[in-house]
Amino acid sequence: MAHVLATWGETGVTGHELAGMLQGAAEARRRTERELSVDLVWTGPTTPFVPTRRTEQVLIDLISTAEHDLFLVSFVAYDVPGVARAMNDAATRGVRVRTLLEASTAHGGTLSVDPAATMRSSVPGAEIYTWKERSEPFVDGKVHAKVAVVDEARAFITSANLTGHALEKNMEAGVLINGGPVPKTLSDHLEGLINVGIIAPA
Repeated sequence: MAHVLATWGETGVTGHELAGMLQGAAEARRRTERELSVDLVWTGPTTPFVPTRRTEQVLIDLISTAEHDLFLVSFVAYDVPGVARAMNDAATRGVRVRTLLEASTAHGGTLSVDPAATMRSSVPGAEIYTWKERSEPFVDGKVHAKVAVVDEARAFITSANLTGHALEKNMEAGVLINGGPVPKTLSDHLEGLINVGIIAPA
C-alpha cells in the first residue's frame, strides 16, 4: 500500500480517480476468478487431506457436456468403454468428435498396433487424425500429448493415456481448465496443425 501511495503522489490523479481505478481492478479480478477455474485431477492412491477428482470421471463429464466440438489427443486408445460410450453419445448429439493418436508403424508411426483402427471400431463417428509430417527436428517423434478440448471453453491436460490401465490403476495427474484463454488457444493450435497438414486424417 505504501508503494501505491508513493506512486500516487507522483501523479496528478485525484483521490476519486484512484478509487475508481482500484475498484475497477478489483472487479476485473473477481470476474476472472468467476470465469476461470483450474482443478486438480488425480488417479491412483488418495489421502483424506486433499480432495481430488478421478481422471475417467472428469473425462466422461467433459465429453458429456460438449455441445459442438470435442478434440481428444492421446498416444494410444483402448479398453475405455465408458469414454467410448460418452464419445458415441456426443456424436449422436451432433458434436464433432475428433481424435489425434499415434500411428502404427505401417502408417508411419511407432506402434505395432493401430490405435486408429481400434478407435474407428469403438467410435465409428469420430474423425481420426495422426501425425503425418515429421520433418526435422521431429523425426522419430511421437504423439505424446494427452489433452481434451471441448467447445473452445474447457480443456483437460493430463498424463493419462486413453487406456483402462491409465484411467483405473496408474498414478496419473492432470488439470481441468474451465474458461480463460487456454482452451481456445489449445483448440486453435490443434486446428492449425490440421490446416497446415502436419496432422492429417488416418
